[in-house]
Amino acid sequence: MHPHIWYPFTQAKISPPPLKVISARGIWLELEDGRKIMDCISSWWVNLHGHSHPKIAEAIYRQAIELEQVIFAGFTHQPAEKLAQELVKKLPDGLSRVFYSDNGSTAVEVALKMVYQYWVNQNQQRQKFIAFQGAYHGDTFGAMSVGSRSLFSQVFSDMLFEVDFLPFPETYIGDTSIEEREEAVLTLFKEKLTQNPQEYAGIIIEPLVQGAGGMRMCRVEFLQKLQQVVKQFDTLLIFDEVMTGFGRTGEWFACLKSQVTPDVICLSKGITGGFLPLSVTVCSDKIYDTFYSDDPIKTLYHGHSYTANPLGCAAALASWELMNENQVVFNSMEAKHLQYLEVLHGNSKVEKLRVTGTIAAMEIVNTQESGYLNQVGLEIREKALEKGLLLRPLGNVLYIMPPYCITDEELSEVYDSILSILKSI
Repeated sequence: MHPHIWYPFTQAKISPPPLKVISARGIWLELEDGRKIMDCISSWWVNLHGHSHPKIAEAIYRQAIELEQVIFAGFTHQPAEKLAQELVKKLPDGLSRVFYSDNGSTAVEVALKMVYQYWVNQNQQRQKFIAFQGAYHGDTFGAMSVGSRSLFSQVFSDMLFEVDFLPFPETYIGDTSIEEREEAVLTLFKEKLTQNPQEYAGIIIEPLVQGAGGMRMCRVEFLQKLQQVVKQFDTLLIFDEVMTGFGRTGEWFACLKSQVTPDVICLSKGITGGFLPLSVTVCSDKIYDTFYSDDPIKTLYHGHSYTANPLGCAAALASWELMNENQVVFNSMEAKHLQYLEVLHGNSKVEKLRVTGTIAAMEIVNTQESGYLNQVGLEIREKALEKGLLLRPLGNVLYIMPPYCITDEELSEVYDSILSILKSI
């Protein structure tokens, strides 16, 4: 371990030394010791187009010699305006107001504040949110509060605000009881809103895929029915697409794939293709209009020093162009995953195989309790590195989320290696 660095999600006393990366190109990382590692998880899910893509690097350079940073209160600039315009054109009709921040957690914080203050600005005190068991929305206090109570937030549990949680109707290939479980969740949701119609400010969900909670996947049909209940009871719907945005579900956004228009959407991670920190929270005019007032107290008093950083916006615009060029890749990757998973059907080492778009996941069967602390994940990680792969299982959940530049041959190599690893554990 470096003597001056505190690494994230790492117990320094018992963790192996971090691997030092000296360069990267495409799907490949080059380590200090000369090894090359295939990045099968897009480096914490942010790297859409491969590492060091020249188009994004060039866009950052061109922007850096024009305007690198300016305060975004009282000033504006072309990269931020153009990016907002492109996002609004692609997102469902009605999502029209773009608020910039700098990472996924803060995008969620902004969404929670928007939704809460939406009611306050109308002289309504709706104090609670509804979220889902297994959810992860970030590591700031608001984001932790609407996330499932877990290892990540356990130390701070006494400081988190109260939230009501619904079961997440996760599903997988061959699941025969999903419709019944979905209806049970929706019934519980309706009961809460019927009993306390003026209590809830909104509901937040990771649409189609819960990320850090174990790549748990739900159906389009559930999201559509969820939205119907939200509308019926006049509350607000937040989609946390920090992970699922920008092609990950096989469509540009999960809201487009599910044909659901939330009141607020949170976007980050892949927005700059993995080059720079940036996030947006996009809301409807219905919400924005309650802040548009002569009364200063109705202002959204939130901001960041690097809000709408021109370099980040330039990177995002270049990544946006690459998204257009590579749409066929993220549209077609689900079919490729399904083809390879066919080989794993019936393998006694795995269960609950599932795919959504560019994300494939499975659960490793072992005698330990399922969850983030299941040690089989560490074993797989080490064996994968020996084979030249970066895989980072979530406990006993093994998943693949490659950059869109992965070739068919490389994807085949990933699955061949997974089969070999499964035989050895």
